[in-house]
Amino acid sequence: MSLASLSAPALAEGVDAGTLIENTATATYDDGSGPTTITSNTVTLRVDELLDVTVTSLDSGPVGAAPGTAVLTFELTNTGNGPEAFELSTNPAVAGNDFDSQVDAIAVDTNGNGVYDPGVDQILTAPETTAELAADEAITVFVVVSVPASASDGQRSDVELIAEAVTGIGAPGTVFAGTGVNGGDAIVGTTGADAAATGSLIVGITTVDLTKSATILDPFGGTSAVPGSVVTFTIVAQVSGSGSIDDLVVTDAIPAGTTYAADTLELDAAALSDAADTDAGSASQADGISVDLGTVAGGTTHTVTFDVTID
Repeated sequence: MSLASLSAPALAEGVDAGTLIENTATATYDDGSGPTTITSNTVTLRVDELLDVTVTSLDSGPVGAAPGTAVLTFELTNTGNGPEAFELSTNPAVAGNDFDSQVDAIAVDTNGNGVYDPGVDQILTAPETTAELAADEAITVFVVVSVPASASDGQRSDVELIAEAVTGIGAPGTVFAGTGVNGGDAIVGTTGADAAATGSLIVGITTVDLTKSATILDPFGGTSAVPGSVVTFTIVAQVSGSGSIDDLVVTDAIPAGTTYAADTLELDAAALSDAADTDAGSASQADGISVDLGTVAGGTTHTVTFDVTID
């Protein structure tokens, strides 16, 4: 599936709609009594309005999403030579989708920051129509969707945003008499006065599995759990999926009847200090162990170990 190009949209060229182009011819001659100059009548032409538009995706690639709300970002540009409003619609059921999202809203970037701000950016109501845009004016449009709970990790979905000139669409050259600027005609330009672009979603569902095990070394070199035996606990955090998770912290209490063995805390076989300092871990008899893994990508495994002695 292809993504819309991020190249700059084509801009309108030529004279603004409604402009009057006036021309008067002159002639000079000599009829024997001296040079004479005469003028013709003045021909006045009014430039008609061209109806043209482009839509492009502003997302650099598929937008990572999980079941729930996601936002696709587009730019709409009036490439005609006169003011025009555009009616917007969407197609979330693009051929080849692994799943179809539900379109919840189409919104316009009111504060111009390029990021969808609920409660700030204007949500268009049916029929979803932009304000009148001047020639070459561009706006950022957000398509807010809901990804279904049934979507699974790695699945992709396209959503199409479609814009149509309110005055009308059609084959290039189609004339809408008297509907242009200052009562002139409106003429459909090369885009057909409609355009579409596709934004893409890819589902990244990330899960964490914790597995804890223990090995024992007793005072006699065996593996019995007796007073004085050293128990090494191993906690494996396995992160699965194509996305990532934030603020992953592994904690464990020191079991009753045991004493934490100082300076035995390790992450991926690297020693961590017991103090709550700049490294990822901390440990004490009262508070147990804590290891802050931060942001962890799917497909990653981390191992935490520490020792206790049976009282």
